Amino acid sequence: MRLSRDTAAFRLISHPSGAIGLILLILVAAMAVSAGWLFPAGPWTMVGAPRVWPGADPRFPLGTDSMGRDILTELFYGSRVSLAIGIVSALVSLVFGTLVGAIAGYYGRWIDDLLMRLTDAVQTIPSFLAAIAIVGVIGPSLTTITIAIAIVSWPMIARLVRADFLKLRSLDFVQSCRIIGMSDLRIIFTQILPNCLAPIIVSSSVLVATAIIVEASLSFLGLGDPNVMSWGTILNVGRQELRSGWYMTAIPALALVVTVLALNLISDALNDSLNPRLKERS
Repeated sequence: MRLSRDTAAFRLISHPSGAIGLILLILVAAMAVSAGWLFPAGPWTMVGAPRVWPGADPRFPLGTDSMGRDILTELFYGSRVSLAIGIVSALVSLVFGTLVGAIAGYYGRWIDDLLMRLTDAVQTIPSFLAAIAIVGVIGPSLTTITIAIAIVSWPMIARLVRADFLKLRSLDFVQSCRIIGMSDLRIIFTQILPNCLAPIIVSSSVLVATAIIVEASLSFLGLGDPNVMSWGTILNVGRQELRSGWYMTAIPALALVVTVLALNLISDALNDSLNPRLKERS
């Protein structure tokens, strides 16, 4: 199957930032998929002496942590959790934010005022502090962390979708749909929303990147799920060895930087691919 030069997918792949970002993200995804096959013993097994530096033992290319666990194994398994939390929380916030923005922008008036005041109330609270409060009150778990990240992330999407709905709801094609008797739900989901997908798709990669950073930060502070291995968990273990074994923190931090960089590069490429006219004007 050949991609046409006019398609957004072709423009994304041919975009320098998009190509680099996709390659990096595919590598991280390959780590997550192959973790169980390459390291069947799991990330919690103590396989060697503690605090082995990278390169000191060929069995452990990235060294071991303070408990004698292989950091390379932890890195592969951690990619699973970090990517899963990032993707799921981004999807939840996308769905909820899109619904709020669509309803507010389409109906306007008091419904718009009510939903936007709710959005303002959520946005006035610093997102990371809100996530800490939610996880601290309910208790650290994958579900709690995912919900907490989704709760603090949806207002951005709601405002983007609302702005597009306010612009599109008065256009002729929407008025024509009302004249022929289309229901509001059908107009929202089949006529207006498809025309708002570009900013939603572009924002999705940013949401995933933000969610991965928030999860790592929560785990670094000891608010991560103690039953799973994520990159934040590795950071939490390594922060106690910053002076004597800084590599325990530097390696997972580098993995986070690479993943977030890949998602940001993809976001920039998506913006150029889905909005080629914007690039031509700049």
